[in-house]
Amino acid sequence: MKFNQIKYKKPFYKIKKPLRDHLRQYSRLDVFPIAYEDLLHHSDILPITDDNGNSTLWNAVLFQPSDMEQIYHSLILLYEKLYADGAPTAYIKVGSVDFCTYGNSQPFRIKIVNEINDNHDYYYIKKADASRIYGLEIEHIFSPNKMNYLVHENTLIEEHVIGVPCDDFIKKHAKRKVENRLRLAKEFVKFNERCFTQLLGDMRAYNFVVEINQDFDNIQYRLRAMDFDQQTYEGRINMYLPQFYKDNISLVKLAQELLSNETADQYKQQERAALKKRYLSEKQRTKSILRRMKNDTLSTKENVTLLRKELSVYHKNEEFLSCRTMGEILILHLEIRLGIRIF
Repeated sequence: MKFNQIKYKKPFYKIKKPLRDHLRQYSRLDVFPIAYEDLLHHSDILPITDDNGNSTLWNAVLFQPSDMEQIYHSLILLYEKLYADGAPTAYIKVGSVDFCTYGNSQPFRIKIVNEINDNHDYYYIKKADASRIYGLEIEHIFSPNKMNYLVHENTLIEEHVIGVPCDDFIKKHAKRKVENRLRLAKEFVKFNERCFTQLLGDMRAYNFVVEINQDFDNIQYRLRAMDFDQQTYEGRINMYLPQFYKDNISLVKLAQELLSNETADQYKQQERAALKKRYLSEKQRTKSILRRMKNDTLSTKENVTLLRKELSVYHKNEEFLSCRTMGEILILHLEIRLGIRIF
């Protein structure tokens, strides 16, 4: 099996007026007291390691004492906007501010602590990128997961996606069997299908999480994407299929071991049926975001040319060859996969 490799960071794409109009219509725009760029003016960063002394790719951020009170107050206001619609929340404080230099979005991770019981939440501050915004909106519409985020100018804030990062989950179970393995195999097949249908790329194990739930006397799983920078960017079909990433090989083997081709096809069909139902319940919102997307630039001309060619072969449909943008490709792909007519 030939595995996917992503060698270069993708460029950031500006959020243009049509997309901002959609965000305003669906209450995703707000006014922030602090911007992403403001947090870059820190005085120092210190590497954060795990219990074994290994790098976590995160760094603790230190600010000048004269700036810290105002910055932390602004971060609490952002938390209230994201989680409480701006309503004041008593007895909370900023526990930490961390920065990740790896990946496209280079996020700040904000830890908010309840001073009464030490319970805590996380949220993220990132540089706003059109690809990621489209990915968040498409995930919000088509997946079983609702995405909580807000945008102001060039700053994006996102709610933390709860779950165990899949790469950590795989390491933890490398030497012992996963409980309810069949359910996990089924969820991976459905997740693989959903990513392909949405054309969400780069789902390596550290870009999605395993959500674990107790259901009566059994363990249930849900796989959730937490990175959307590669929404309709790559040119190769396989980049949109998690099964072709080396990091996910243990999940692929699990599905191959436990599921026949007929059973896997049944789960794929079930997932497409669920995607279609979600579209029908959010038809106007879907049309709104895709109308903006089909006229936007979200990838290189080379990637657009390659993806429309590969999907034309995959679907045996030459209509793809006349698509000018990634948005047009996604619309036609969705229509064929889900048996719907969007425009």
